[in-house]
Amino acid sequence: MRIATFNINGIGARLPALLQWLTETQPDVVCLQELKAPQEKFPEAAINDIGYQAIWHGQKSWNGVAILARGQLPIETGRGLPGDPEDLQSRYIEATINGILIGGLYLPNGNPAPGPKFDYKLKWFERLIIHADKLLQSGTPTILCGDFNVMPSERDVYKPERWVDDALFRPETREGFHRLLAQGWCDALRTMHPDEKIYTFWDYFRNAYGRDAGLRIDHLLLSPSLTPALKAAEVDREIRGREKPSDHAPVWVELDLRRLG
Repeated sequence: MRIATFNINGIGARLPALLQWLTETQPDVVCLQELKAPQEKFPEAAINDIGYQAIWHGQKSWNGVAILARGQLPIETGRGLPGDPEDLQSRYIEATINGILIGGLYLPNGNPAPGPKFDYKLKWFERLIIHADKLLQSGTPTILCGDFNVMPSERDVYKPERWVDDALFRPETREGFHRLLAQGWCDALRTMHPDEKIYTFWDYFRNAYGRDAGLRIDHLLLSPSLTPALKAAEVDREIRGREKPSDHAPVWVELDLRRLG
């Protein structure tokens, strides 16, 4: 089973690129972030035409998350991250597919930091940590997929010294990510590539992709009950080099569910 995450950076502008990638690689499940489209503008028909069904949580101009499944409709189990009923930003959606709970998330950027946006990021992160713990306590095989807007370590950023004051790399942000992992989650990409320079995002400016001046901010975290199934984890980085790309590349894991018994 192949599960992917992809910050599409505007599904309206990137729909042809998304459909091409889906057709070429045919992942079983895809979590999308940054749809930048209201609920009624999601291209459901185009997604259906290539064999996928979807649930989505849209928002005009910003944010927006979706879960796509090949050949079946994801069974929605949650929409919006619990813990703040006044938070109207579309950043979290949850579903079960083939007995696996999928949490698709788009953690706030938080810049400029310090400031209100950074405070919101940290509060959202706290809510995620609380919810993630509840998911683990349920015992259901679970994967959290998405754009976490966190570079967990210096290996995950091309020039760490340039990012020390950025909300994606500040100590409070990294500490939140490591608290999340300490619950028992497996950082799939880093587990399979413990010492590699491996990125998932390259800015549009200053030829960042050509220089490989990237960041690793898109993550797939496996619950302990799902970790034994981990077979592979990779970045489809060539997608970033195509015409009119997202500034992120798709990231995916391959799971051998037979290993779970």
